[in-house]
Amino acid sequence: MSTDKKVLRRQKLRWRIRAKVSGTAQKPRLSVFRSNTDIYVQLIDDVNGVTLASANSRMKDIAAHAGNKVEKSAMVGKALAQKALSLGIENCIFDRGGYLYHGRVKSVADGAREGGLKF
Repeated sequence: MSTDKKVLRRQKLRWRIRAKVSGTAQKPRLSVFRSNTDIYVQLIDDVNGVTLASANSRMKDIAAHAGNKVEKSAMVGKALAQKALSLGIENCIFDRGGYLYHGRVKSVADGAREGGLKF
């Protein structure tokens, strides 16, 4: 485990959030991971320990678009929403993963809402 204070702080926040937030097959958890360059989202059924759908900014159709990271994050949210709706999932629980609900994380949530997910 890293000794970087910033990483440890986010990890503690993440554990605290995960103690309260859990997804099911009908209402999965929308988990966000943000790296310096990309963003990754998953719909997770915690009861069965299965990832139902995922999307990221490295997918060919998203990476091909010119734009900044916030715009690409919104596209990732929309792509995940399309996959979820094709699986028959309309509701989910948002897990920001210890990141502030601001910038790219907020953009993913807004894109998923535009795509048709409710949370």
